[in-house]
Amino acid sequence: MTSMHPAIPPRASRPWLALAAVAWVMATVLAPEPAPLPTEPGPYEGKVTLTSDVVTGRFGPWAIGAIPGGDVLVELPHPHDHMGRGDLLTVTGRLGGAPGTASGRPYGGVLTVRRVETVISSTFLPHRAGRAVRTTVERRLTPFDDGRALLSGFLIGDTSRISESDIDAMRRSGLAHFVAVSGSNVALFLGLLAIAAGPLALGPRRRAVVGLLALPIYVAATRFEPSVMRASVMAGLALGGRLGGVVLEAWQLLSLAVGILVVVDPVLTSNAGFQLSVAATAGVLVGARWRVNGRFARALAVTLGAQVAVAPLLLSHFGSVPLLSPLVNLAAAPLVAGSTVVGALGVFGLGFLVAPAAWMAGWVLELARGASAWPQLSGWEVVALAIGIALICWLPSLRLFAVGAASVALTVGLVVPHGSLPPGQAVVLDVGQGDSILLNGGGGHFALVDGGPEEIVLVEKLREYGVRSLDLVILSHVHADHATGLIGIVDSVAISQVWADTEPHATPASRQLFEALDDRGISVHTPIPGSSLQLGILQLVVEGPVRRYASPNDQSIVVTVSGPTKSMLLAGDIETIAQADLDHLRADVLKVPHQGAATSAESWLSGVDSDLAVISVGPNDFGHPADWVVELLGRTNEVRRTDMDGDVAVDLSG
Repeated sequence: MTSMHPAIPPRASRPWLALAAVAWVMATVLAPEPAPLPTEPGPYEGKVTLTSDVVTGRFGPWAIGAIPGGDVLVELPHPHDHMGRGDLLTVTGRLGGAPGTASGRPYGGVLTVRRVETVISSTFLPHRAGRAVRTTVERRLTPFDDGRALLSGFLIGDTSRISESDIDAMRRSGLAHFVAVSGSNVALFLGLLAIAAGPLALGPRRRAVVGLLALPIYVAATRFEPSVMRASVMAGLALGGRLGGVVLEAWQLLSLAVGILVVVDPVLTSNAGFQLSVAATAGVLVGARWRVNGRFARALAVTLGAQVAVAPLLLSHFGSVPLLSPLVNLAAAPLVAGSTVVGALGVFGLGFLVAPAAWMAGWVLELARGASAWPQLSGWEVVALAIGIALICWLPSLRLFAVGAASVALTVGLVVPHGSLPPGQAVVLDVGQGDSILLNGGGGHFALVDGGPEEIVLVEKLREYGVRSLDLVILSHVHADHATGLIGIVDSVAISQVWADTEPHATPASRQLFEALDDRGISVHTPIPGSSLQLGILQLVVEGPVRRYASPNDQSIVVTVSGPTKSMLLAGDIETIAQADLDHLRADVLKVPHQGAATSAESWLSGVDSDLAVISVGPNDFGHPADWVVELLGRTNEVRRTDMDGDVAVDLSG
């Protein structure tokens, strides 16, 4: 059997590696820390020079900008695709907030913009050409669906149209690097460019010149992503060496690129994307030198090398490492390569190729969703796996034992759920400022009422409790703090049926949820009072709404959950008007409406006659829960709060 061990970089590369390491350490030490702005917080009207491109994040579009006094995080009121790095803007807004970092870049405060106007657009050619490339990609891929959204990630690293749950699935499956545009994308770009340039790119020197001129445009088109900058500098060094008749090998290119970038931009050392890109590239170079036979074995060695190299960083940034990432990458790589090549040809010429490229990207997404449920390794598990690999490689007498132990551990990880929940339990999940209640009727029968305001939070919660299918999902009403989280589980959990009131109210979150359910062929039923469902040992009975209400909160679907010994009233966000129509309801446990807001009637809260009141609430600026509500409930109830107690489990089984 051929032994497998990492090769040491050639001696000629070791000084370059040492210099790159020294540059990294020095850049880390010298990198600027966030500093408070000398400008006083308050209204701001003036000019801002953008020092980064506009990206869409969790709380909307933002960029880093420079104002007198320092750098700020600029929060824009709506997307501005025509704006970007180097533009001079006039804005009206408010300056405040604390210092922090965004994508590794420090800022001294937050500028929330109400009105904005571009005074001068950047005249730097790569900026303008890069925006034109990005605009072309977006226009040719419209209208976006899941496959086209991921294809945009493959081509220009734009993940703004991919749902949070799918981004999380890509990460947990080990496929997130495919949307962090990197070396293979740069190589594809240069190859297509050489073909498009025709006679201008005949001969190695001409191709090198064309490539050097075009690389800054591609970097700008991908919004200066750290992984693209690393790959582009490596490619630029290789092309420059070709012009000068100097051949640089891969380790030298990586070392020089890292050294140059961290000296020019020290904050890159704290950027997770840059760290992962450098580590993965080094792992690929090591894996490519492992002495193995066969095409499949060589491909596996390369992906395994990258996985080993990034494992410590994944643990540091995300807390887990996907165990089967190398195998998932082997399956996904041909689809990604095909989708990227065909998609590039479709976007920049043969438009009919966009559809098959998006179809291939859609299959990558399906693979990520399925593989995201596979085992994730924690820190000690990674150490145990490393020890097992060492035993297999260097102690032949223990190979059989190590392989057997690994097989057992893998089987347990795949089959045994991550968490457990006893039958007859209702868990008010800690999902932040919103509601989500998980019900376990036993025998694998689960129901979920509402999803909270965050897709990823709910996906993680269900994964934590080992929930892979739901007999019933109930959306109490259409507000985002109840509907948004449910969007994230449509593609990750098998859903049998959905109860929701689709009229007369609607929100962007509810529309997106209903569209996602329709795409999956999951029908939505509007239950009437008296509708019931037997969920194992639990029974769910719909109590309201008893009529149409002007307020979406009053339109909440109200459910009583009865177990063998106790009952629980899930009251949605009903307020005084709906409460007056439901003043006959009684239960042992009350899920307090509307995060304990001062929108309930005192008589109704007392009239439920409960022994335990649970308030699902998170950090907020609304004053939830109201002091008088907590005080009133505390007179006759034990009061539990998710912001203080985390998940609150209620046993209805006795």
